[in-house]
Order: sequence, then structure tokens, then C-alpha cells
Amino acid sequence: MTQNTPSSGSSWSRQRRIHIHDVAMRDGLQIEPIFVPTEEKIALINALAQTGVSKIEATSFTSPKAIPALRDAEEVMKGIQRVPGVKYVALVPNLRGAQRALECKVDEINLVMSVSETHNLANLRMTREQSARALLQIIDETGDQADVNISLSTAFGCPMEGIVDAEEVLKLGDRFAERGATGITLCDTTGMANPAQVEALCAGLAQRWPGLELTLHFHNTRGMGLANVIAGLSTGIDRYDASLAGLGGCPYAPGATGNICTEDLVHMLESMGMDTGTNLDALVECARQMEKMVGHEVPGQVMKAGAWDKRFPIPPDLDQTRERALLRELEANTAR
Repeated sequence: MTQNTPSSGSSWSRQRRIHIHDVAMRDGLQIEPIFVPTEEKIALINALAQTGVSKIEATSFTSPKAIPALRDAEEVMKGIQRVPGVKYVALVPNLRGAQRALECKVDEINLVMSVSETHNLANLRMTREQSARALLQIIDETGDQADVNISLSTAFGCPMEGIVDAEEVLKLGDRFAERGATGITLCDTTGMANPAQVEALCAGLAQRWPGLELTLHFHNTRGMGLANVIAGLSTGIDRYDASLAGLGGCPYAPGATGNICTEDLVHMLESMGMDTGTNLDALVECARQMEKMVGHEVPGQVMKAGAWDKRFPIPPDLDQTRERALLRELEANTAR
């Protein structure tokens, strides 16, 4: 799909490398009412790793009581086949979760807190300052055993507080960057962001946090997820979280729906001439497997409609239709 695309000749058609981070196995499954068997999770992670995505957030080392759908975190991490070049990530809520993750030799620990005080209290039962101190301790304890990414939830807005002050986002990011985090993800937890806001917040982040992997995490709650990706790309950010089949949502954020869809994101970027390093057909097949696993319809669009270059058979009577149309035109011209 990187040749003869509709964007040929546009400013987006250069071969720019964009990294895709799939979060479906954690963010997608955490709110599903069913428990997907461990062996099915492992099989899908293994298949997903063969598609060319840069990172897979495979699970979360949280309390089984809090997230029962991911109670098999150790079994999953120990059962998967590691593919070179793919970074395997686990979300952890606290120091004990980080220790469990490190015992399973994850490549990266993903730590989460909210920029919104209200959302942080609802989601983590702590103030922002309490969360920040706890996460900074995890960075110290982790050392060089794994990379550490900080995901700042509600970075673009909180469903309870409204717009979040951009300076609060930046100040929080500064604390973690200075302490040794290897990456920062800005999360639009409930799909409140718009492209102008994304561009304004993300402009200059690469200069502010040099050397860090910068990622954007969008939800499609209000249909602006892919538009926000375009805005992020315009600021130079080349890493994006997405969820296979469009699954996901935050159980502690009213109105939250699924993440932007991995295969839909890849389809858009590749259509624009960018290089995601992924195989779209393989991603679509994984998305179909995900739909079977969860047992209900999923939001993904490309898996239903096909890629932009899909062609349909020409109607068999088209030649006759063309002849009749030409005959009518000839008769009309003769009458004049």
C-alpha cells in the first residue's frame, strides 16, 4: 500500500517511519466482561508480534480483584514467544506490580497517572502528588532492568473537570523526564481532544524532552481520533498507541469508548505514503481473531470495508448499460 497511493505528490507522501504500539491485550481486554483464556491471549500476542508493530502492551500486573480479565499476567508473559525487534510492555500500578513485571522480564514498564486530580482520585485512589512520588520511586527501583514509560492520562481533558491546563501536563512530564523515564505518553483518555489542541500541546515537546520516546494515545469517543493523529504527526511525533479492532476504554472515565483502531490507523498512514513497518493484511486477520475472542462486534472499519485499493467486480451488464446510454445521447443529438 505504499505505492500508487491516493496521496501521491502530497506533502505527506514521503517515506516517514511511524511506530505503532498495540495496547489491545491490556487496554482492550481490561473492560471486557469475559475472561479470555490464557492460551488464546498468548496465541494472539504471538500473531500480533509477527505483524511488524513496534510494541505490544501485553498485560497489566495489577490486582486480580481490580482487573479480573488480566489475572493471568505472569502466565501470559512467560508463555509468549519473544520476537526480536518487538518491545513487550506491561502496565503496572505500583511498586509490587513493577517487581512482578520485572520478574517476568518485560522490556518496558508502563506507569500511569492522571493530570486531572479528580480522575486520579477516581482511577487510582490517590492524589496526583501521591501518585507522582510512588511512580518516581518505581523509576528509581527499576534502574536499568527495563525501560520505563510514563502515561499521563487525561492530558487533553477530564470528563469531570473539563479542559486540563497544558502547563500541568508539561510540569508533570518534566518531573519524570528529569528522574530518568525513557518515554512519555500523552493520553486522551476519553476522546476530548481536538486537532488544534493536540498541535498546540505537542509542538516543541521533542525539544523540551530530548532523547525520550514520545507517544500519543488517542480514543475515538467523539470520532476525532485519526484527525488527532494527523495533528500529532504535524508536530513531529512518530509513535502512536492503538488497539487492535478498536477495543478499549477506561472503566473510571464516564463516556469513554474504544481506542483508535490499530489496523485503521495503519491503513490511513500507509495510504498517505508513510512507513509503519507493519503488514495490514496480517493485522486485519488478528483483528478478526480478536472479535471472535470477545464475542461481539468491534469498532474497526478496515476489517469490514477492506483497504482503499480494494476493487469490486464490474457489473456484468455494464457494457449494455453503456450502449443504451450512448444510444440515448445519439438520439437526443439527432433530435436537436
